[in-house]
Amino acid sequence: MADRITRISEEVKKEISNIIQNEIKDPRLPSLVSIIDCQVSRDLGHAKVYVSVMGTEEEKKNAIKALKSASGFIRRELGHRVQLRATPEVHFELDNSIEHGMYINKLLDDAKKEYTE
Repeated sequence: MADRITRISEEVKKEISNIIQNEIKDPRLPSLVSIIDCQVSRDLGHAKVYVSVMGTEEEKKNAIKALKSASGFIRRELGHRVQLRATPEVHFELDNSIEHGMYINKLLDDAKKEYTE
């Protein structure tokens, strides 16, 4: 059963990413929005989508607001594209893991430069 949910989660992630990049024309969405992960519940009722947005805190808040306001459209498109008995309700969460990774890399690079000098 877990294999099936994992496959569905990956398919939902791929389709939501495609919908966000190609279908949504909201000016609040920056061009660099990445879907990091998607977790679909076992009953296929909910999908928690983790989104990374590059930009300022204001741009991140606006992007999440735009995605939440477009969640009905995204769910409808998802229902057309993915054949499931129930289309999950989509919930968006901001994920800062990419920025955190960039920060760690910067710290490591700085430490390496100090060490070699």
